[in-house]
Amino acid sequence: MLSTKDIRQELHGASRISDEVMQYIHEEGLLKIWVPQKYGGLGYRFEEGLKALFGWAQTDGSFGWMLTLCAGANYFSRNVKPEIAELLFTHSETCFGGSGMVGGTAEKIDNSYYLINGSWNFATGAPHLTHFTLNAKMTENGKPILDGNGNEIVRSFIIPKEQAQVIPNWKSMGMKASGTYSFTVENAIVSEEYGFVYDIFFTNDILDSIPFRVFADLTLLVNYLGMASHFIEEAVLIRPEIHFKSFAESVEKHLEKVLQIAGEVENILGDHKDISEGYQNEIHQYGVELVQKLSHQILTVYTQLGIRATDTNSAVYQVFCDYFTAAMHFNFRPSANDLDFSF
Repeated sequence: MLSTKDIRQELHGASRISDEVMQYIHEEGLLKIWVPQKYGGLGYRFEEGLKALFGWAQTDGSFGWMLTLCAGANYFSRNVKPEIAELLFTHSETCFGGSGMVGGTAEKIDNSYYLINGSWNFATGAPHLTHFTLNAKMTENGKPILDGNGNEIVRSFIIPKEQAQVIPNWKSMGMKASGTYSFTVENAIVSEEYGFVYDIFFTNDILDSIPFRVFADLTLLVNYLGMASHFIEEAVLIRPEIHFKSFAESVEKHLEKVLQIAGEVENILGDHKDISEGYQNEIHQYGVELVQKLSHQILTVYTQLGIRATDTNSAVYQVFCDYFTAAMHFNFRPSANDLDFSF
């Protein structure tokens, strides 16, 4: 079993998750925290899973981000027919991942098969995926298939890695080991059984009822908090004379808040009630404000660390770059119309 120190050493300056770390991930089943136990997964509860994601992000940004996104994709085991899920997750190394964008088309061949073409960006964990998930516009005879309201129908599909071509084009300053690459698919024939819809489930569990927006908000928040915790740990090593305790205490306070929200969400759903739109908005706004405050404080701390913190080979620099790369995710980005850029 690898320790936090071992994983940090393996991934420091790395351009991908190492084979040793991937072996550890598979042996511990870390990619299957959201996969039901009946499919061979760990079947974590929401709060339990968020604790794990925080710890992984605290260990290393790329490590936590890859596990969050790929374990999150494996969550789709709940959206496919049981016989397909059982078939896919028979293998201990099954790893889903892909893109949330709509980047291609699924041309209907008949009632059972589709021809998929397109390109998709930002598939985290791409070098390690066994299956790619993607969103495509449905077409027939080259024309969009429309729903009853005249809108184009989009459906999600799972395809084996052999049907995708990975484009190693991740050039960002951080998250360098996350393997967040683009991929293309050309004339892949996919069975209808490997298509799915986000809000249609074939399992019966509280996790199935968690609104996707809430799931995304809280899983990303614990990543930011985990990286912030690692950042302040490294900052203390550089400037131990500065009182950074309040920063660490704030991280812990907000982690407890996120876990409390997760518990409340599970309790509401356990009582067979819905998560109201108002509560979802409240959770999201909390996330927006927290990321703004967290980013500001990390910058404030960083400017107190001196020239040593700019060493591109230093741990604190890597964590800093990882955090602000992850913080570029659109999820919590406020509207530019609401910001004042004057100084």
